[in-house]
Amino acid sequence: MGISIGLVGLGAFGSEFADLFRAHPGVDRVGLCDRESERIRFFAEKPSFQDKFREEDAYSNFDEILSSDFDALAIITQPWLHAEQAVRAMEAGKHVYSAVPVVMLPDGDEILEWCDRIIETSRRTGRRYMLGETTYYRPEAMYCRRRAAEGAFGDFVYAEGEYFHDVDLPACNLRDVQRWRTSSASGREWLEALKSYHARGAAGGPMHYPTHSISGPVSVMGARTVKVSAVGYASPEGDDFFEGEPFANETALFHMSNGASARICEYRHVGAPGREMFSIYGTKGCFAGGEHRWGKSRWLEKASAVELSPDEMREPLDAQVYRAFQAVLGKDALGGHGGSHAYLVHEFCDAVYHDRQPTVNAWEAARYMAAGVTAHKSAMLGGALMDVPDWGNAPD
Repeated sequence: MGISIGLVGLGAFGSEFADLFRAHPGVDRVGLCDRESERIRFFAEKPSFQDKFREEDAYSNFDEILSSDFDALAIITQPWLHAEQAVRAMEAGKHVYSAVPVVMLPDGDEILEWCDRIIETSRRTGRRYMLGETTYYRPEAMYCRRRAAEGAFGDFVYAEGEYFHDVDLPACNLRDVQRWRTSSASGREWLEALKSYHARGAAGGPMHYPTHSISGPVSVMGARTVKVSAVGYASPEGDDFFEGEPFANETALFHMSNGASARICEYRHVGAPGREMFSIYGTKGCFAGGEHRWGKSRWLEKASAVELSPDEMREPLDAQVYRAFQAVLGKDALGGHGGSHAYLVHEFCDAVYHDRQPTVNAWEAARYMAAGVTAHKSAMLGGALMDVPDWGNAPD
């Protein structure tokens, strides 16, 4: 017998995951929850959903689905809602898959408080929490963790991670994303709440969404960030997109717990193709990450350089799961963000079924968020060296 899961948030991004969660062979039953009724109707009427969806498992608001008997909830709502909804779901006895980031708010201290609450709630309730961080399951990250386990890097020396996403990037224009997010009912509520943050001077920045750039180096090295000094590049004057944010770009230099250093960039105003990638350097071997027009990834040693394809870097997905996903997605059975979507869904479903900690659990997720929040604080103080908080490792 498999698990039951409620899908919360069926907008543009949630829709990319709905078919995967429904198709997973370990899932017996799915529910649908969204404030926009037409989104529920779209999936409720799909022939592929008829075997696992029942009419009574449609919910018009989050409070309703909290009182259901689902084993887990996949929360793919607006980023300012993630943390509160995750805590409430675990309190209601449900395991949680959350879209990234843990939460996105202008107030960094509030972000850290939510990280603390999520960890405390997961520990106390025994409910599993997983952050759906895409970089963790890109083929490059899988390959590097495999090579690290072999000792191929030697001692880690240096790492760098970038998330370059210009606000006007044609492939995913952030102005359009912002407009879609704030046109919904919850979006209009957020615009009102945002006024209170601005009134008290809370100033966010790109490092408040740090998971794509930080998760690669941290997960591969198995090390945490200890100290950070960061600087910012000023937001363009008069651009409403950056209202309340002093920096459009932030660059951070971290001292890691393994003695290595790491440079992390979160840029929203940069004339370059989009990039969600990392490179890692050791005393024996190095990995130079490439993507799209940035070229192929390479494994480097002192006397050699080998180009790597995504297929040879990627780990095989469970054959039964792959076939199930292929039935709904066709040839591209792995989904978006470098094929990471399929692995994220499988990891969460498998972790819930076997009652184990998922890879990007609450403790790991907080490690990414705390690094970014502290980097932004440092940038606001002109590069002051600051200690990064940490909650330790997840219990078994």
